[in-house]
Amino acid sequence: MKPADINTLVQKFLQHKLTLALAESCTCGLVAAQLASATGVSEVLLGSVVTYHVEAKQKLLGVKKETIKTYSAESQQTTNEMAQGLHKQLPAADVCVAVTGLCGPGASETPDKPVGTMFVTILLEDQAYEYREVFEGNADKLREQAAGFIYAKLSDLLQRRQDADGAPLPSKKHLVDLA
Repeated sequence: MKPADINTLVQKFLQHKLTLALAESCTCGLVAAQLASATGVSEVLLGSVVTYHVEAKQKLLGVKKETIKTYSAESQQTTNEMAQGLHKQLPAADVCVAVTGLCGPGASETPDKPVGTMFVTILLEDQAYEYREVFEGNADKLREQAAGFIYAKLSDLLQRRQDADGAPLPSKKHLVDLA
């Protein structure tokens, strides 16, 4: 995403008076790093935690061992728990975003979940928006695409929030449904 687009996204957060927190795995902090240059980001971004390793996901965000054992560290279920754990640690965050996925071979790669598969959960107003996307390219390209995807989804959700003038957004799960 271009710096002007990131500035626009941060301005939307300011306009809506919303704060943001991030839990990044496969993107290794890239989403937060790219936001850093935006005007007003200090009023929006509460923080970001990089939980690349399973142990960090468990200890810092409360992802359950059973979830990782059953679904893998690179799954929608794990991403959901990352987002919930982030919200528990930073309850003042109006928007919590979690991302995990496969940027290289190994890990939980399968024919149904090839390298490039990314999982994103966005919590906004006690609603969860889940996304699964498959990108192509080397690890750096995959991280860039995942970051751009997150910015686009955040922008879209904020625009729909504005268009709905406070009405509930479509295609969501209640936060309690994620457990």
